[in-house]
Amino acid sequence: MPRLVNLHPTRGGTLALGVLPFLILIVAYLLGSNARLEVNPDDKLLPAASSLVETVRSYAFEEDQRSGEILLWLDTKASLQRILTALTISASIGIAVGLAIGAVPYVRAVLAPVVAAISMIPPLAILPILFIALGLGETAKIALIVIGVTPVIVRDLALRASELPGEQLIKAQTLGASTWLLSTRVILPQLWPRLIDAIRLQLGCAWLFLIAAEAIASTEGLGYRIFLVRRYLAMDVILPYVVWITLLAFGMDWLLRLARARLFPWAEAQR
Repeated sequence: MPRLVNLHPTRGGTLALGVLPFLILIVAYLLGSNARLEVNPDDKLLPAASSLVETVRSYAFEEDQRSGEILLWLDTKASLQRILTALTISASIGIAVGLAIGAVPYVRAVLAPVVAAISMIPPLAILPILFIALGLGETAKIALIVIGVTPVIVRDLALRASELPGEQLIKAQTLGASTWLLSTRVILPQLWPRLIDAIRLQLGCAWLFLIAAEAIASTEGLGYRIFLVRRYLAMDVILPYVVWITLLAFGMDWLLRLARARLFPWAEAQR
């Protein structure tokens, strides 16, 4: 009898099994919503599917009467600009500092403890400090994401650099490679795939920090809209926004995974 660990689903089976949990969640929601609405037609916790569809139509395809903007796309644009800017900054700092810590022992001795200490600070705990020091504008929101994500990326890349086979470094030095060439031609190319993986793993945290910042001080954004309507118990708005944030995060993860496979096929082959 074949062991379960040796059984692999077909490509179609993998797709079906992946979709199955989502179908179960949708059916469970519809059943729960119908049950609650039968008891109390004014229940707001689990709005009917028709109410959700109407909200999506209103927010995604109709202009707001006050602002004249289509709210879903206005909020999406604002949030994506913030998170993409922050991730770009985090990636740039992460690859530079991670490479330096991983390649140069003296830099590691100076910066590694500081980076480790910063990575242990709860980013949301310093959010008030950021608003006081940087104001309530875009800078503080982006800074929160950068502070929350960058130290983890730095530590991950530095760890990857330290895991490289010593034979590679010795051979490069035997051929006359300087510290600069050793870092940029041997170590750095092997850090790029790891950088993409590190960003993918930090996407959830980045969205968390973004929504927290938008909820406290913002006039537009996905997190701002969710916390704006919570006072009215508008679950028909909150739930579609949560689903939309999840889809955006999933799409970003998929694009990063695709970029890794296309740009670094040799790294995919090692998996």
